[in-house]
Amino acid sequence: MASSSHPSFPPRSYGGNLGKLPDRSLGTAFGSSTQQQREKERQERERERLERERIEREEQNQLTEEQREEIKEAFALFDLDKDNKIDYHELKVAMKALGFDLPKAEILTILQTHGAPSEPSTSNAPHQSRLLLPFAQFQTIMSQRIIARDPREEVLRAFELFDEGGKGTINLQDLRRVARELGEGLEEDELAAMIDEFDLDGDGAINREEFLGICLN
Repeated sequence: MASSSHPSFPPRSYGGNLGKLPDRSLGTAFGSSTQQQREKERQERERERLERERIEREEQNQLTEEQREEIKEAFALFDLDKDNKIDYHELKVAMKALGFDLPKAEILTILQTHGAPSEPSTSNAPHQSRLLLPFAQFQTIMSQRIIARDPREEVLRAFELFDEGGKGTINLQDLRRVARELGEGLEEDELAAMIDEFDLDGDGAINREEFLGICLN
């Protein structure tokens, strides 16, 4: 029987690769890249924060001192527990006091966007977390809304404070009442002279258009 010869293959060497660890330089490079990416994201967040603060300062500077005080007073008046945060009901009445009577859905959107959860209760009773709006956020939101408001709206809001009963005019009795509430010691003839000066149609009272003319011209 003829002997068969099998082709010989070159021996394989495994010893050189056994136990060889991955190149550590790859891991170092990857870690460095991740760290650089995180630093870039941190710097971007910091730039965004500084830009927001710059815009908020500019908005604050556009307000009059009286408007800034009104915002502070409205917040302080309705921050009933004096924790420098207000909840849904307090926010609604504070905004209404500043002339913004918003629907429930819009108030909730403000809280969901800018609010923070209340602290959990320390008692054993079940506690449902509420969203609260801090003063800084309230100040920013109200500044933006006041700046964006039509000046005519501001004037007409003031008109309504004079016009008792919503009759559409300011008469001598209205001026007398407002002067008394403000502690102004004006004489009757001085009040009558104010009516005469701005009463363009001669009806003995100041209507909305005449009041707008006084305040905007």
